[in-house]
Amino acid sequence: MRWFALALIVLVGCSAPATMSELKTADTRADTGDIDGAVAAYRVAQTKCGQLKPARRAQAACSEALLGEGEALERGRRTRAAIEVYLAIPPRVADDPMTASTAVYRAGELLLREGKIVEAWTALWKTVTDWPDEPVAADALRTLLEDGRKRDPHALAEQMAKILTPLAETQVADNLVWSLADLTEHELANLAGARALYDRIPSDYASSGLRDDARWHAARISRALGDPKGAAERLRALLNTREVAIGAGSYFSIWLDDAQLELGKILRDDLGDLAGAAAAFRQLPKHYPASILRDDALYELAVTLAKSRDGAGVCETLRALREVEADSKYIARSQPLAIEFACKEPT
Repeated sequence: MRWFALALIVLVGCSAPATMSELKTADTRADTGDIDGAVAAYRVAQTKCGQLKPARRAQAACSEALLGEGEALERGRRTRAAIEVYLAIPPRVADDPMTASTAVYRAGELLLREGKIVEAWTALWKTVTDWPDEPVAADALRTLLEDGRKRDPHALAEQMAKILTPLAETQVADNLVWSLADLTEHELANLAGARALYDRIPSDYASSGLRDDARWHAARISRALGDPKGAAERLRALLNTREVAIGAGSYFSIWLDDAQLELGKILRDDLGDLAGAAAAFRQLPKHYPASILRDDALYELAVTLAKSRDGAGVCETLRALREVEADSKYIARSQPLAIEFACKEPT
C-alpha cells in the first residue's frame, strides 16, 4: 500500500499547481503602478495559458490573464483602452461564458461612466440576453434599472417585458420580474400590476433568492390597495418558510420578524381579529428571540389585550416588556395602559 500512498501524495500535489509566473509578475507590476509592465506580462500569460493542464486550469489562467489586462488599464485610468480590451475578449473565449459575460459587463459599466449611453446599454443588454445564466447578468440588469429609471422608465419596462418570455427559463428571469415590478410600482405608479409581478416570483421561481422579498412587497402593496386579507395571506406564506427552514436546516428570511409584527397589526387594525392579532404578536419574541422588534411586539400585544379588556394580560405583558428591554421607548409610551389597568410597578 506504500506505493498507493506515495502516488496519492503526488496526485494531490499536482492537483493544486502554482499560479503562472507571468500572472504573478503582472499582479506585482500592477500593484506598484507599472501599468505598461503589467499589461505586457498579462499578454505573455495569454499566449501560454492555453498550454496548461488540465483544461480547467488553462481556462482559469486564461480568464485571469485576459480580464487582468483590462483591470490593469482601469487602475491606470486608461478607460478607453480597458473598454477595447474587454470588448475584444468574448471571441477569444467562446467556451467560457463566465469570462465573456464579465468582460462585456465591465465594458458596459465603463462606457456608462464615460457617458457613452448607447454603447453602454448595448453592452449591458448583451450581457443579459446573451449570457442570462451567468451571475453577472443580474448585475447588468441592476445597472440598467438604476440608470434607466431616471431616463425613460416606460421604454425600459417595455424592453424588460419584451425579453421576459424568451428568457423565462433562465437564471436571470426572476431578476427581470423583480426589476419590472420595481419599475411598475414606483415609476409607472401601477400598484396592482406591481403586485401581480411580485406574486409571480414565489409562484414561478420558488427557489429564487428574491422569493421572500417579493412576498413582503406584495403584502405591503396589498394593504395599500385596501386588501388586508390578501396582505395577511401573503405574510402567512412568508412566515411558513420558517418551518421549511427549520426542517431543511436552511436560512431564515430577514423579513420573518417584520412579517410577524405586520400580520398582527393587520389582523387587529384592518380585520378586527383581536385573538388572532394577540397570537401573532406573542409569536414574535418566541420564534425570534434575537429580533430587535421584540419590544414592538410586546407593546402591540398590550394594546391588543387592552382592546379586549384583558387587564391581567396587559399588566403581564408590560412586565415582560420591561424584562425584555429595560430602556425600550415603549415603556414610557405604555404608561397610560399601566395606569388604566392599575398595573403594579415592579418592586
